[in-house]
Amino acid sequence: MVIATCRIKLYLPTASSLKGKRSILKSVISRVGREFNVSIAEVDYQDVWQTALLGVAAVSNDAAYAHGQLTRVVGWIERNRPDVEILDYSIEML
Repeated sequence: MVIATCRIKLYLPTASSLKGKRSILKSVISRVGREFNVSIAEVDYQDVWQTALLGVAAVSNDAAYAHGQLTRVVGWIERNRPDVEILDYSIEML
């Protein structure tokens, strides 16, 4: 069994309040979870308006597949969410 985790640091330039930030993140989190069948949550910067850190996890029996799945998550956010800028991301295999 392989567990892959990804930390994605986001910049949300259009968020002018925590309520606005939550609205954007709720949409991203629900869509990514459905599209890719991964676990995803906001894991840091909860009180900062324009910054968020998402944690994404996938479980598989194939390390290459799990890594590719998380890479596709990052690509999907870049392509489909012009209101969100990815500042950094890292993928770790456990």
